[in-house]
Amino acid sequence: MDPAQNDHRTRFLHLALRADALRFGEFTLKSGRTSPYFFNAGRFDSGASLAELAGCYADAVDDAGLGFDLLFGPAYKGIPLATALACEYARRGRDLPLAFNRKEAKAHGEGGTLIGAPLAGRKVLIVDDVITAGTAIREALDTIAVAGGIAAGIVIALDRQERVREDVAQSAAQAVAVEHGIPVVAVAGLADLLEFAGESADLVRQRDALLAYRARYGIA
Repeated sequence: MDPAQNDHRTRFLHLALRADALRFGEFTLKSGRTSPYFFNAGRFDSGASLAELAGCYADAVDDAGLGFDLLFGPAYKGIPLATALACEYARRGRDLPLAFNRKEAKAHGEGGTLIGAPLAGRKVLIVDDVITAGTAIREALDTIAVAGGIAAGIVIALDRQERVREDVAQSAAQAVAVEHGIPVVAVAGLADLLEFAGESADLVRQRDALLAYRARYGIA
C-alpha cells in the first residue's frame, strides 16, 4: 500500500466521506459563516466506522508523542469517541482507564457528574470531535481539575483551522492550547482536506471553494 494512503489523515478523510460525516455544499455554521464543507462526527454510527476512526485517533496521538494515562470523553460526542479509543488501545496492548461526564449531576445512586475511572493524580487526554468556540473543552478542563486530574492534551478529529473571529488571528484549537498550556492534536485539518481534495478526481471541484474559504477565514 502507498504509505500516503495508510497515513491516518488520509484514512480518516476517506472514512469521513464514506460515513457521510464530511459533506460539501453550502452550510451555515454557528458562527454565521457560510462554509463549503461540514463535519458531523455523529455520522460515525456503526461499530465498524467507530473502530476505524479510533485507529486514526490512536495513530494521531502516538505520532504526537503525548504522555497520558487516562482517557476522558466530554458529553456527549466525546463519550463514544473516548470509549472507542480505549478499546483500540486495549487491542494494541495498552489497557487505559476511561472516564466521562454527564451534563446534569445525578442526585441518586453514585451521584455526581463523573462516570468511570477516578481522575485524581492522572494525566488526562481529552477526546472530542471538534473545537468550535472552546466552551465545552474549557468545561471539561474545569471538571478534570476539580477532580484532581492533570490535563495532558486534547485530541480532536478535525481542526477547521479558521480564525475564531475576524479580529482574532488564532483558531479555536490554538486559543485553547495557548490559554491552558496543553497540546491540541487533530487527526486532520483543513490543510489536509485541501491536499486530499487536490488528489481526488471526485473532490477536485470542491478545492476552489475550500481555498476561497481558507483565504477569507483561515489562520496564517
